[in-house]
Amino acid sequence: MKLDLSLYDKVLENRIRLQIMSVLVVNEDYDFNALKELLDITDGNLASNLKALEKAGYIEVIKSFIDRKPNTRYRSTGNGQKAFRDHLAALEKFINSGS
Repeated sequence: MKLDLSLYDKVLENRIRLQIMSVLVVNEDYDFNALKELLDITDGNLASNLKALEKAGYIEVIKSFIDRKPNTRYRSTGNGQKAFRDHLAALEKFINSGS
């Protein structure tokens, strides 16, 4: 039996990107420091994975100031939410194909 991986998303095969999208899909938005703490990763690792998701059009960046301090928040886009759901569906099909 040939497995259909048409919904499998190469951008989301990265563990950190999948974790980021998991957080952003269930929350309206999340800020950089909160994501860094939640995922327990370095600034550079988080920044590079956020950039990849932004480049793919899966997240949007919201920059603002809070008490004169810069604050960067991230939100999943409609395309990002669809890609995430499709990717999870592909993974579920793959897992269930072995039974």
